[in-house]
Amino acid sequence: MNLLISETLLDAIRRHGAATYPHECCGALLGRVEENGSKRVLDLLPLDNRREGEAARTRFLITAEDHLFALRTACERKLDIIGFYHSHPDHPARPSEFDREHALPWYSYVVVRVAQGQAQEITSWMLADDRSRFEPEPLVAPASSHQERG
Repeated sequence: MNLLISETLLDAIRRHGAATYPHECCGALLGRVEENGSKRVLDLLPLDNRREGEAARTRFLITAEDHLFALRTACERKLDIIGFYHSHPDHPARPSEFDREHALPWYSYVVVRVAQGQAQEITSWMLADDRSRFEPEPLVAPASSHQERG
């Protein structure tokens, strides 16, 4: 399937990654599942990377409390959590082995590369049902039939 996400929201992810450089940023993708199974991102929920010190350069941590906050926020906005995003400072925009070990199938995982403080390529991935690997998920600019929050 595709991840439908506007350039405006992709730019917001890029800005978040650049602002937190050299540490990883993270956040939730809020939206809905379309009738054809594609996921449509309608809003972002930036979250604090709870990883501390030097570890925050190569890892992010979303706590159980942050996840509960994201669930409540999505519910208040009448949306669902359809995935998460994070940055890779000075590394490619593809999931790491650590990312695979901590991911769940079905969710979309958007990764933005931030090189020397400048956001660059951005990709999306889905974990295989057997959790063995990530598969690329196409990012598609949506038709404007749904109202995006911003």
